[in-house]
Amino acid sequence: MVKEESGHKYIEQGEGPVLVVLHGLFGALSNFQDVLDEFSKDYKVVIPIMPIYELPLLKTNVKELADYIHSFIEYKSFDSVTLLGNSLGGHVSLVYTVAHPENVNALILTGSSGLYENAFGGSFPRREDREYIRKKVETTFYDPKNATDELIEEVFGIINDRNKLIRVLAIAKSAIRHNMKEELPGIMIPSCLIWGKNDGVTPPEVAEDFHKFLPNSELHWIDKCGHAPMMEHPKEFNGILSPWLRTHVLKN
Repeated sequence: MVKEESGHKYIEQGEGPVLVVLHGLFGALSNFQDVLDEFSKDYKVVIPIMPIYELPLLKTNVKELADYIHSFIEYKSFDSVTLLGNSLGGHVSLVYTVAHPENVNALILTGSSGLYENAFGGSFPRREDREYIRKKVETTFYDPKNATDELIEEVFGIINDRNKLIRVLAIAKSAIRHNMKEELPGIMIPSCLIWGKNDGVTPPEVAEDFHKFLPNSELHWIDKCGHAPMMEHPKEFNGILSPWLRTHVLKN
């Protein structure tokens, strides 16, 4: 399903208003399978793969990723998009929106960084320790059963690849440095915040701050849910997002 064109890798499905979905630091495209299946009925859902591990080290930061998304949107000739971002993808969505407000008509954030995040518990990841990695990945979810063996192996592989690990740490430091608090009040477009009540990475108070600083935002909670609501409770996530999109995107 992944298309490769002019240096861009992405998934595209459906027709209608454009919904660009941005993944997190460890976010596989499969994290959004239920979003893709549900919303490609009424929207053109596009999931670009961000070049987290391909950028030169000095350019491995949130701003460069937002610039990459700009080049992708220009390449696709999208006039106006709705952005949906999880974790790092939410942060990139915010930076892009501030830089190119004319291109974004609505914003959806779920477990977004940009204000505060607790990545790897503030500690350097112990690379060779699979159980340590398992425990850390499990904290992403309310129900640790969502931390599948496949997901553990994917993260373990990234952490034990020196070039990838260096870039993970560079992105994480960049995200902490690039705090969006002062810029959020200038984002006037409709914004939907969908947050897990049990998110340990970007805790509930982060969602409350986003809601406070984003002037035109709605905050929706999902109970018994961690950092990736679209994975852990896909039906509830889609059930919140669908009417919100109908109101703020389809009606326009």
